[in-house]
Amino acid sequence: MALYSEKVMDHFLNPRNVGVLEDANAVGEVGNTKCGDIMKMYLKIENDIIVDVKFETFGCASAIASSSMATELIKGKPVSEAMELTNKAVAEALDGLPQHKIHCSVLAEEAIKKALDDYYNKGENNE
Repeated sequence: MALYSEKVMDHFLNPRNVGVLEDANAVGEVGNTKCGDIMKMYLKIENDIIVDVKFETFGCASAIASSSMATELIKGKPVSEAMELTNKAVAEALDGLPQHKIHCSVLAEEAIKKALDDYYNKGENNE
C-alpha cells in the first residue's frame, strides 16, 4: 500500500494557492518544532467571505498537501465556515494521511484559525 493517497501526491506535486497574497488582511503563521514544518496562511476577507487565500509552507509532502487542501476548502467560503474547519476534514479531503503525519493537517487548521484571529484582532470586520 502506498504511504500517501493520490490526492496527497496531487496536492504535493501541484499545490493550489501557493505564494504570498500581497493584499491579505489576515495572516497566520504556525510551526511545529518537532518536525520543523512552518506554515503561513494569507487570507483576503471581504464582507465576511474569504475571497482569496494563499499559503507558504516549509515542510514535508503531507504539510504542503494539507496547506493546499485547506486553502481549497475555505476559498470562497464565509469566515464562520472557515472557523469550523477541522484537521479531520482536511485529512479526509486528502483521502487520509499516515498516522504519523496527522499533525500536518492540524498545522493547516491552526494556521487558518491564527489568520482569522489576526483578522478579528485588527478589527477589520466592521460589524
